[in-house]
Amino acid sequence: MQTVETLNEGLKRAYTLKITAKDIDSRVDAEVKRVAPQIRMPGFRPGKVPANLVRKMHGEALTQDALNTTIQEGVQKIIADHKLRPAMQPSVSLEGEFAPGGDAEVKVELEVLPDVPTPSIEGLKLERLTVPVADSAIDEQITQIAGQQKAWEDAKASYKAKQGDQVTMDFVGKVDGEAFEGGTGEAMAVEIGTGRLIPGFEDQLVGVKAGDEKQIEVTFPEDYGVDTLAGKPATFDLKITAVKTAGETKIDEDFAKNLGLESLDQLRTILRGQMESETGGLTRTYMKRKLLDQLAAGHDFPVPPSMVEAEFQQIWAQLQHEAGHEEDPEAAKAELEKEKDDYRAIAERRVRLGLLLSEIGQANGVEVTQAEMNRLVAQAAQQYRPEDQQRFFEYIRQEPMAAAQLRAPLYEDKVVDFLFEKAEISEREVTREELEAAIESEEGAVPHVHGPDCDHGQDEKPAKKAKVKKAEAEPEAAAEEVKPAKKAPAKKAAKAEEAPADEAEAPAKKAPAKKAAKADDAEAEAAPKKKAPAKKKAAE
Repeated sequence: MQTVETLNEGLKRAYTLKITAKDIDSRVDAEVKRVAPQIRMPGFRPGKVPANLVRKMHGEALTQDALNTTIQEGVQKIIADHKLRPAMQPSVSLEGEFAPGGDAEVKVELEVLPDVPTPSIEGLKLERLTVPVADSAIDEQITQIAGQQKAWEDAKASYKAKQGDQVTMDFVGKVDGEAFEGGTGEAMAVEIGTGRLIPGFEDQLVGVKAGDEKQIEVTFPEDYGVDTLAGKPATFDLKITAVKTAGETKIDEDFAKNLGLESLDQLRTILRGQMESETGGLTRTYMKRKLLDQLAAGHDFPVPPSMVEAEFQQIWAQLQHEAGHEEDPEAAKAELEKEKDDYRAIAERRVRLGLLLSEIGQANGVEVTQAEMNRLVAQAAQQYRPEDQQRFFEYIRQEPMAAAQLRAPLYEDKVVDFLFEKAEISEREVTREELEAAIESEEGAVPHVHGPDCDHGQDEKPAKKAKVKKAEAEPEAAAEEVKPAKKAPAKKAAKAEEAPADEAEAPAKKAPAKKAAKADDAEAEAAPKKKAPAKKKAAE
């Protein structure tokens, strides 16, 4: 087996691997001797089938396997002999057609990781913006919860319903004088003014009393979810069975106990913890972005184009998906096209930051322990149906890259925490609004590839791009990608783009369970919307 380097330019490498027919034949001979005793054939005793007959019958498959194995070993030998660190899986392809009994010539192309300069982590200065949780903010939260826990009380028989009251009714909906499917209901309660029902319905409930019978006229929206009703005028015959007003909810110990808690103090403690956790997450986001900005501004080195392209495609797919849900998808996508170069620069920055974090982590002994990895796998497995979880465990064991992707976010967080410990941190108290504004201002700018402090400054982007800027600021632990690429699949090497038949496949995720509706969302969750499915009551 002979190897010739054909390209050594920047981070790109290419080699020609020549495998002689003699090398392949010797492997086939060895394999024939190994499998011959296991082959059964009519007319021969078990294990006594002649080797030449085995080769005649199975020679083509054995030759292909021998070629694949030799290619795999050749690629790994190239990586070892040249001390290469592949950025991505090497591209392996046969030159011309391979004929049994002849030599094989294989082209191996890859990009290598750059020599990352030792990152400077001294002199890092960060500001921690903290948001103290005021008692008044907790009181406001409790008041909101109380407002959601309305205690409905029956109104007097003569009371006429107003905005904010609850009306319970039986109804029959008709189009062209005929009752339609899904248009009949009993004991449906609705709070006037919530907008649960189709336009104009709730407004006509104002002034009704318990025991009233009334016919109202409405028109279904043009975009209503049932085609046979969309845009159609309809009447609803109503029988009002009850009118209720919202009673005052007292904020006391009984209120807390009705929420399943021991006391009002416990509720306050829980709310304080939640608010501190939320603002703490925002504080960390702000600090992390400032940290990454300093790293990006202080380091500039070439990065593998293949890694940049993979990162860009991930960002671009997200952007295209989001644009598809805009009011005018075509206009949104056209706007994106104008900024394509900016997002490619974002991808390059993310890759560079990931390599920097990797270098810092490896140089300072940051690692994800096996116990931490086991917890990550167990948590990720919960996304799958119980019957598929074992397949997921096997998939992670068989696919090193899948395990690396799972490990990457935690690894990145640990490196960031290490850098926080090294940095000089000052603190400043701000309001939550000020903290959110500081983060949003960071999101609103797409830094030049060399970082926000370079001579080229920053290009301001529309506020609607904020979500994408978040992707730019956080490199998603590309650090884990510096590990050596796994072996090139042999079948792909031998058969153009054919995927290995035995490649591990991740099990399909289970459908996420519906979240329990909060008290204030309970009505809205059950309430009909303008695009109600056909099976829902049409009044909704």
